[in-house]
Amino acid sequence: VARVGFEVARTRRRRLTSVDKANVLVVSELWREVVTRVAKDYPDVMLDHMLADNCAMALVARPTQFDTIVTENTFGDILSDEAAILAGSMGMLPSASLGGRVALYEPVHGTAPDIAGKGIANPIAAILSAAMLLRYSADRPADAGKVEAAVRKALEHGYRTSDIQQEGTKVVGTAEMGDLIVRELQGMY
Repeated sequence: VARVGFEVARTRRRRLTSVDKANVLVVSELWREVVTRVAKDYPDVMLDHMLADNCAMALVARPTQFDTIVTENTFGDILSDEAAILAGSMGMLPSASLGGRVALYEPVHGTAPDIAGKGIANPIAAILSAAMLLRYSADRPADAGKVEAAVRKALEHGYRTSDIQQEGTKVVGTAEMGDLIVRELQGMY
């Protein structure tokens, strides 16, 4: 997991924040030791360690200080939900659980069974999760960039699902938002 975090950071601003609770949990001490050891193979990436509670506060106070965060599942679940608030909705955030050989891509919000079939779910997180798959598992960063650009263009044209609506924007349903993004994407090929 640490190695994947460093590899992702290399494709971004080359800064990796490792999140743990090494002041309380023995397993977090091991986590920190391993991440520090792996860092020696990535001298071009700046590493800092942060305690989970401090990271939660910093993520709200100054989210731009972060580039790439690597942590274990429990802290990742908590921090990603917190980050969703910064993005405006859980429906905006993709997620990746990256391992050495296997990766899982999904929206942060999971399946959202309470709104299934109602046409009100925001498909953007699922679409951006597919872009992450293209970038990190399929080695197709140019295509990932096009998917991300298509999402941006649909939003720039003023389309919103109900969870992210703002004054002066047009509210659309799940399928229509997906169709708008696909249309933008088709225009790039």
